[in-house]
Amino acid sequence: MASEAIHVHQQHPARTLEAAQIRTLVVHMAAAERMKIDEVSIVLADHATVLDLNRRFLGHDYITDVLSFPLGAEDAAGLAGEVYVDLDTAAERHEEFNASFTEEALRYVIHGVLHLMDYTDTTEEGRQAMRAKENHYLRRMLLSD
Repeated sequence: MASEAIHVHQQHPARTLEAAQIRTLVVHMAAAERMKIDEVSIVLADHATVLDLNRRFLGHDYITDVLSFPLGAEDAAGLAGEVYVDLDTAAERHEEFNASFTEEALRYVIHGVLHLMDYTDTTEEGRQAMRAKENHYLRRMLLSD
């Protein structure tokens, strides 16, 4: 079963999300994008963890909401990688977007998984396409609850 290849790691000392909800979301996204799930890890982390990873691997000295690290060959057809979600950022910013903490954090999960699927947000067109996908998958997730 695809959900067995999705690992959710609750590393934040105080904040959490439902692992089953995240697995369902990633399975739905992979099916909709016609991708097989090889191995995906979603790490629910804090500012310090995400900042450390951003510094060490990307050379960026700032906090960000989500980091994605694709794994495997560039031409691989399966979904594989790690997504680090900063739950502190979701807690700090969700009201700014008129969203609940969970909605904002799930948006970060979606965004990170889209990056694993080779979506990019380096151009305005890419940002708009990713935002539309985020909205679509978030709406689908909230409707299914």
